[in-house]
Amino acid sequence: MKNPFKDFLYFSRGERRGILVLIIGIILIFLSGYIYSFRQNNRQLSEEEARIQAAALKEYDYFISSVREQERNENSRFKKSERYKKRTVVLAPFDPNRTDSVTFCRLGLPAWMAKNILRYRSKGGKFRKAEDFKKVYGLTEEQYQTLSPYIYFTAEDTIRKATSLLTLRQAGKDSIYKYPAGTILDLNRADTAELKKIPGIGSGIARLIVNYRQRLGGFYQIEQLQEIHLDYRPLQAWFTVTPSEIRRINLNRVGIERLRHHPYINFYQAKALVEYRKKKGTLHSLKPFSLYEEFTESDLERLSPYICFE
Repeated sequence: MKNPFKDFLYFSRGERRGILVLIIGIILIFLSGYIYSFRQNNRQLSEEEARIQAAALKEYDYFISSVREQERNENSRFKKSERYKKRTVVLAPFDPNRTDSVTFCRLGLPAWMAKNILRYRSKGGKFRKAEDFKKVYGLTEEQYQTLSPYIYFTAEDTIRKATSLLTLRQAGKDSIYKYPAGTILDLNRADTAELKKIPGIGSGIARLIVNYRQRLGGFYQIEQLQEIHLDYRPLQAWFTVTPSEIRRINLNRVGIERLRHHPYINFYQAKALVEYRKKKGTLHSLKPFSLYEEFTESDLERLSPYICFE
């Protein structure tokens, strides 16, 4: 019986010779390519080729060094920006039920956290003990331990009693004539001598009011006395407020240092105002800053009487 595979794989002598020649030719082609490549790699470069190769290597080295230099500059700028972002923390006693966002930021809290605290208070929320402040969203244990020794609470009657006690103590010392009922003073014009003639106000409170008025640039409502822990309600009948007496800050002219000394502007808010002016040009309103995390709506509202744009 014939084997079909044997017939299929059977080659004549001429075919076998042709296959052998083909195999040898393929081997020679591969060997010639390898030999040519080897000789090209080991041959001596001409002067022109060596010059071109040296120029290419020099250009490559320059490119690599420029990339590395750019990376170093980027890292340096990043580190500087990180250092710049570090806040100067000023620890001082504060009442979490009365403190404003500026003071919260000075205590080391981020602007968004201060905004959350003010929103909580605006909805009727109240801190009744130091441990309640620990529940502020985002406040870390380390931040709480740092701030807890400075937390205090001032009840309304405590303020009234403290004011009355201070007045009584000073009454014996000052022996100053007091205005009769019905007398009205301009809170933005009265000096310490006039303020001391108001029943309930002694030398200490008079100086406190005048000093804060100078820092603000003037009062636009009597309720601002709360910001220096005074109960304004017994004093309402004695004062009127003239907003036209307020010294306004021109936001298109002053720098960061001047802005940050105002009680309603912290360093980061001052920086945001100046940077916006540099990038966008002349300021015409505070509306753009409602989108900045450094400002809350209440910050912009209470700041508006103290600024101008020309």
